[in-house]
Amino acid sequence: MTKAEVINEIAERTGIEKNDVQQTVESFFKVVKSSLATGENVYFRGFGSFTLKKRARKIARNISKNTQITIPEHFIPKFKPAKTFVDKIKKSEEVKRLL
Repeated sequence: MTKAEVINEIAERTGIEKNDVQQTVESFFKVVKSSLATGENVYFRGFGSFTLKKRARKIARNISKNTQITIPEHFIPKFKPAKTFVDKIKKSEEVKRLL
């Protein structure tokens, strides 16, 4: 499902204009990104949490030049679904049919 499809689905379910839904969804993404950029985690009870994960410094290889590259330690965004969210997916009949 794409972002446009999500916006259409929300607009149909709520009766809110698509432009308003789009602005809300875009604002949500901006808030999550800016919060993570400042080191603040975002938690949604029953859905999941957006957190930062620290990656250690490592040595990689540039195979075209056959040289070593040092990748410094850094943080990456991570999403961890809530237990209730995971349980709902596990019990879903539609997902079971995909197996």
